Amino acid sequence: MGKKKTAFVCSDCGAEFARWQGQCSECKAWNTVTEFRVPSVKAAPRSASMTGYAGVVEAKIQTLDEVNLESLPRFSTGFKEFDRVLGGGAVPGSAILIGGEPGAGKSTLLLQTMCLLAQSMPTLYVTGEESLQQVAMRAKRLGLPTDKLKTLAETNVETICQLALREKPSIMVIDSIQVMHMTDVQSAPGSVSQVRESAAYLTRFAKQNQVAIVMVGHVTKDGTLAGPKVLEHCIDCSILLEGSSDSRFRTLRGNKNRFGAVNELGVFAMTGQGLKEVSNPSAIFLNRGEEQTPGSLVMVIWEGTRPLLVEVQALVDYSQLANPRRVTVGLEQNRLAMLLAVLHRHGGLQVADQDVFVNVVGGVKVNETSADLALITALVSSFKNYALDKQLVVFGEVGLGGEIRPVPSGQERLREAAKHGFKRAIVPVANKPKEVIEGMEVIGVSSLNDALQALF
Repeated sequence: MGKKKTAFVCSDCGAEFARWQGQCSECKAWNTVTEFRVPSVKAAPRSASMTGYAGVVEAKIQTLDEVNLESLPRFSTGFKEFDRVLGGGAVPGSAILIGGEPGAGKSTLLLQTMCLLAQSMPTLYVTGEESLQQVAMRAKRLGLPTDKLKTLAETNVETICQLALREKPSIMVIDSIQVMHMTDVQSAPGSVSQVRESAAYLTRFAKQNQVAIVMVGHVTKDGTLAGPKVLEHCIDCSILLEGSSDSRFRTLRGNKNRFGAVNELGVFAMTGQGLKEVSNPSAIFLNRGEEQTPGSLVMVIWEGTRPLLVEVQALVDYSQLANPRRVTVGLEQNRLAMLLAVLHRHGGLQVADQDVFVNVVGGVKVNETSADLALITALVSSFKNYALDKQLVVFGEVGLGGEIRPVPSGQERLREAAKHGFKRAIVPVANKPKEVIEGMEVIGVSSLNDALQALF
């Protein structure tokens, strides 16, 4: 027997090295390079489809317009919020990876989905971390129909695929990919080698048999999906279920999707009967008090394919420290530092000796630049101890020159705000609608000074 080839792979970026090293030279991460044993390649048996020379398989070449798309219709998961994140439903033959913190509700959401789908199509729920009794107890506690859902407690990938060929499910859940293993790979389950080969094997099985496979993945301490980076490359859709331990709301966010929009957001509420979808998340994030306080403001952000109204709060207070604190929750801290410099240069407001705290209510993470103008407005409101109008909504991007830049989908944002009863809006001039929105006064501003004058 030949000597098995050994490589060293970075679990963060997937870079390969000839020998072990403490720091990955590609992504500069420490202690992420682990040993990876390449399995020996076995000669594939010749089949009836092979003709002529050995290893040459007849394959049909065709143009894209000849591909039949009607044979792969999407099917609903039973949850509109889940379908939204997937791009309109699950696609047969797709490989979906869903991750999240322990206790976020990954297994609960998938068990609810599979019990509903089992009433209309063949399904298979494979558990490697729990026994079948534990799964049945959870389903009974949630009040789910369990008469048609087929379950399997197994961790060997080859055995799972052999049984799936016999059962022919339309959708299959693997909970979780970190405990799966293959016989030919000589390493422990959860290692880079096992996760990499198991995910690749399952993905090939999904494509060849038109089975939608949902794999559950663990996350690291910094919130990213555990395992090699190649795991995210080989799957079709990567979803992250987020939610803090002190909040009953969970957000389902798509990080990668070959069949739909990325950064799509679905909102669920954790109840005693499992996860319940929230069809109008803006109403939850706008659960404000009767009395308006300084530093509080509502902004309209864009998540995937829909607008979302959230409240941003800012607190500016005199600092007793030599280096004042800059704390952000739900926003990027570097963005706050840049906006404070713009506010000083073009707004004439000096906060170098002030502690600045910023929070996005509801645990929402804002990644887009449309929150710039709302954040600056909340900072000025807190600094001047001036409460803004409760029926005011603000959005817009702020440039380094103090200019207010337009943001995408401005009309849809304004209509969403008007639907929730907001009467006044401060937006970039380019986003001001040509037609009057009934019941709303829209003020367009082109610079930071214009915005501050209109507000204060």
